[in-house]
Amino acid sequence: MEWEKLISELLKYHRGKLIGIFLGLVFGLLTAFFGFWRAVFIAICIIVGYVIGKKIDEHKSFKNLLEKFFED
Repeated sequence: MEWEKLISELLKYHRGKLIGIFLGLVFGLLTAFFGFWRAVFIAICIIVGYVIGKKIDEHKSFKNLLEKFFED
């Protein structure tokens, strides 16, 4: 089986599993290198960055997002 076809099928049918494995590996390495709480902090920063990037990709106003987050 060709590598391109194998990778294509893996991404098509097992995308969630591959992402889960990758995230688990990254978090495990972060924990080993930096400790648990620092790894949690890094993971939170990544999640916040993802959410902000997703809003920007969806052409939603970043200003409105900040106003909604910091409402009185």
